[in-house]
Amino acid sequence: MSDQHGHDRSHVRSEGSDDHAHGHGHGHGHGVSAEADRRYLGGALALIVGFMAVEVVVGLIAGSLALISDAGHMLTDAMAIVLALVAMRIAARPPRGGFTYGLKRAEIISAQANGITLLLLAVYFTYEGIRRLVEAPPVEGLFVVVTGLAGIVVNVAATWLLSKANRSSLNVEGAFQHILNDLYAFIATTLAGLVIWLTGWTRADAIAALVVAALMLKAGWGLVRDAGRVFMEAAPAEVNPAEVGRQIAALDTVVEVHDLHIWEVTSGYAALSAHVLVTPGADCHAARLAVEDLLHEGHGIVHTTLQVDHAPPDSHAVDDGAPRHLVQHCADPHGPIHHGIRPDETASGDCHAER
Repeated sequence: MSDQHGHDRSHVRSEGSDDHAHGHGHGHGHGVSAEADRRYLGGALALIVGFMAVEVVVGLIAGSLALISDAGHMLTDAMAIVLALVAMRIAARPPRGGFTYGLKRAEIISAQANGITLLLLAVYFTYEGIRRLVEAPPVEGLFVVVTGLAGIVVNVAATWLLSKANRSSLNVEGAFQHILNDLYAFIATTLAGLVIWLTGWTRADAIAALVVAALMLKAGWGLVRDAGRVFMEAAPAEVNPAEVGRQIAALDTVVEVHDLHIWEVTSGYAALSAHVLVTPGADCHAARLAVEDLLHEGHGIVHTTLQVDHAPPDSHAVDDGAPRHLVQHCADPHGPIHHGIRPDETASGDCHAER
C-alpha cells in the first residue's frame, strides 16, 4: 500500500513551484507591528498614571466613591497595560527547550489576569455602591463634575491609542477593555456629579458606581471566557470543526478524516492537525495540497500538520455503537469521523513513499 505522511507547518506555495516556505499563521493583523503596539500601550500608560494621581487626591477631598472607584479602576488599567507590555516581550521569545511553541500564551495569561481583576473590582464596587445607597455620605458634586470631565478627555485619548493597536490579540484587547470601561466610568461619574451639584441627591454617586460595576462585570467575563477557550484548546470561535471536517471529506479522493484537532496557540494563531485517508492509488501530495488550500482560503488556518495515507483496499466502514470508521486503519480514532467517497474507488496518481 502506498502512503504519504504530509506534515505541513504553515506551507506557502511558491508560484510555479511545489516548494514550500515555512511561516507562522499568526501575528499582528491590519498592518500593525508589535513595536507599534508597544508604543501605543506606552502612551496610554503615561496618560493613565498621570491622571490617576490627580483623581485619588480629588476623590478623597470630594468624598466621592465614584471618583475613588474610577481611580482604583485606573490603577488596574495601568497594571493591565504593564502586564500586557511584559507579556508581549515574553511572547516574542523564540521556542526553546520544552516550550516548542515558545511563550506565546503569556499573552493569554495576561488577558485572563485582566479579566479576573475586572470581575474582582466589579464585586467590590457593587458592595460599596449598595452600602452607600443605604447610607449616603456627603459628596462634593462640583469636584466630581470637573474631575470627571478631565477623566473623559484623558480616557478618550488613551482609548484612541489602544484602538490603533492590534486588538485581535486578547492581550491588547484586555488592556483596551480596561481603558474603555474606565471611559464609561468617567461618563457615569460626571453625570452623577452633575446630579449631585444641581439637586444635592448624593445617592447618584452610588448608582454611578453600580453602573460601572455592571460594565466591569460584562467586560471581565468576556475576557475570562475567551482566554479560557484558548487554555482549554478549543477551536477559534469563528471556526466550526464539524464543518471543516465535512469540507475536507468532500474533497476529491478523500475517503475519511479523523483525529481532527483545531486549537489556538494564542489569539489569532490557530493550528490544526488531522489524519486524512485517500483512495488507494490517489496522489497523497495533491490531496494534502488541496486540504491546505481549503484550510487557508476557506478558514484562514495556515499552521497545519496533516498525515495523509491510503485507505486499505479491503477496508470497510463499521459502526459498533461508536462513530463509523474504516477497519484495519486507526481502530480507535479520536473525535468525530468524517467520510468522503468509498474506499474501493480509485483515482489516478501515486505517492512518493511505498510501504
